[in-house]
Amino acid sequence: MKKYFWFVVIIILSIWSCNSTKTVKSTIQPELGFRSVPIFKIDGLQFKDLNKNHQLDQYEDWRLSNDIRIKDLISKMTIEEKIGFMIISTTRLAGDYSFQRNAPKSEITSGFNEEDLIDNANMFTHKPLQDPIMTAAGTTKGILTYNLRHFIVRANTSSKIMADWSNNLQALSESSRLGIPSIIASNPRNHITVDDAIGLSVGATVFSKWPSELGLAAMRDLKLTHEFAEIAAKEWRAVGLRKGYMYMADLATEPRWQRIEGTFGENADLGADMIREIVLGFQGKQLNKNSVAMTTKHFPGGGPQVDGQDPHFEWGKDQHYPGGMLEYHLKPFKSAIEAGTSSIMPYYAKPIGTPYEEVAFSYNKAIIHDLLREKMGFKGIINSDTGPIEMMPWGVENKSILERYQKAILCGVDLFSGNADPAVLLETVKKGLVTEERINESVTRLLREKFELGLFENPYVNTEEAIKIVGNTEFQKKADLAQRKSIVLLRNDSQLLPITKKTKVYFETYYDNGKSNSPITVNKPNNKYLNMEFVDSKEAADVVLLWLIPNSGGLFAANGSPIDLRLSKNRIDIAHVNDITQSKPTIVVINYTSPWVIDEIDNGKLTTVLATFGTTPEALLAVINGKFNPTGKMPFTTPISMKAVLENQSDVPGYLKPKGYALFHYGDGISY
Repeated sequence: MKKYFWFVVIIILSIWSCNSTKTVKSTIQPELGFRSVPIFKIDGLQFKDLNKNHQLDQYEDWRLSNDIRIKDLISKMTIEEKIGFMIISTTRLAGDYSFQRNAPKSEITSGFNEEDLIDNANMFTHKPLQDPIMTAAGTTKGILTYNLRHFIVRANTSSKIMADWSNNLQALSESSRLGIPSIIASNPRNHITVDDAIGLSVGATVFSKWPSELGLAAMRDLKLTHEFAEIAAKEWRAVGLRKGYMYMADLATEPRWQRIEGTFGENADLGADMIREIVLGFQGKQLNKNSVAMTTKHFPGGGPQVDGQDPHFEWGKDQHYPGGMLEYHLKPFKSAIEAGTSSIMPYYAKPIGTPYEEVAFSYNKAIIHDLLREKMGFKGIINSDTGPIEMMPWGVENKSILERYQKAILCGVDLFSGNADPAVLLETVKKGLVTEERINESVTRLLREKFELGLFENPYVNTEEAIKIVGNTEFQKKADLAQRKSIVLLRNDSQLLPITKKTKVYFETYYDNGKSNSPITVNKPNNKYLNMEFVDSKEAADVVLLWLIPNSGGLFAANGSPIDLRLSKNRIDIAHVNDITQSKPTIVVINYTSPWVIDEIDNGKLTTVLATFGTTPEALLAVINGKFNPTGKMPFTTPISMKAVLENQSDVPGYLKPKGYALFHYGDGISY
């Protein structure tokens, strides 16, 4: 009997030991950030009383596992709080150009304590199917009335304003019933881009300035890519940005698609490598207090759009795979999942000509649940793109708003972007279209991200530190190197490069942004380029340096017309270019945001050609004068003609397209 007794004791102790390792996460005191909540002291350790009930609840106890904390917090949340948690809303602060038109001046300068729901113009410059009004809840009302805890910041402003605003937002969140912190997301803000439209990229900011995503891919330097992500994460964290609406795992296989600038090119293996380093650089091997959580997009790959049209618009809602290469487009997403990406965003498009239901991917159970969740094993957050419920409900137009929410949630969507009022989503649950148990699944995923990021312990930032960290000299030195490494030398047939002797150079940038009086800028840099003398006219020059920056007008300037990649259709004066190249030795530099067709100027006389992907004149000149030997490689194939474009299969990468398709091939690039 005694033996039996001790055997039972040993078993019980073993079970207790196993459970304790699962329940106790850490006993090392973390730094606590707080503004108004009381602080407990227990056994020499400190805890925040987030719900102000004068006792230590499990979700407040940082010693416990995240599973226990999440379960406890969900048990305390009302259904209204849970539903508010499933909405991510664009919010406002100083410098937010997307909302300044309608906002009173006082709100623009403060960006805080807004009490009313603000109606704003649609964020997209087109009329969607039902043409709803985009709304952004005032910060106070959003948090205290609508229970919102996820916000997108579109503002391009100073690090001080962003850090101060973030702290104010967290203090407001802390004052709420349960004290649940907020998470602030942003689109990319570390890149030199041409199309910095809202929802795509913030463009050049006070953050360190790197080449576009295409430029990062052109570097072929995974170590520097990883360093970029680590540096950007430090800058983002410093101002309170803890979630990235980025990066695009889409592949640039359809040359007409107008979002190619935000991709890592056409090659799935390179894209997979890039996405892996980006995710690991921003997040680390797993989410922690130093991470910025990534949202990899747009599943299952937004590249193969019919005729290159984009599903932000009704005329571009179809996506197809005429070459049968859907699996190829999944490679970068598999890499992101393996690296631990926190969220994945489905695109607006609906597949046609496949075995899958012809409904937008956010509503597509076979894509979201069966493929992404079950087959590919993704356990994280599924975050809708902005507006699939009310603005881009492709394939479910005949369903009610309630039914759309129901279908999307049952497919697996956890977080909805594009609205600030959770009332309709709440109605979906109250009418029994979705169970609270299913809602709890989404809230569990969303809470886990916050707990792993350490936001429940300290969501606050140090404004003075943010000012020192963001865009600092050491970070920019790395970014400058990346800019140089992103430049691709495609032809040097006349051996014009590098310019190594005293040469008179006329340096012209041609960029028609629709805003300036003239698209021509004559550049006369300072005397640090001693082997070049910059002159005012091509007539006075020995060599012309002509930098062409084609511009389609941007994604949201689209109107459904056929997309034409020729330079003359993208704001380049062909006659002007040909006049220069036929009268002087010319170094032609083309900034590629799409795989431009250049046959209108490539008349057999273009002997010196370089490609850029978002960089500075200083980086370009460092290559031109030989201070930096070019090493970049093309991240995509450029078509030889528009005929080749029209005949292409949109899911097939350029390097696999038929012979005769390419002018410049994927991987092209020479050195001196």
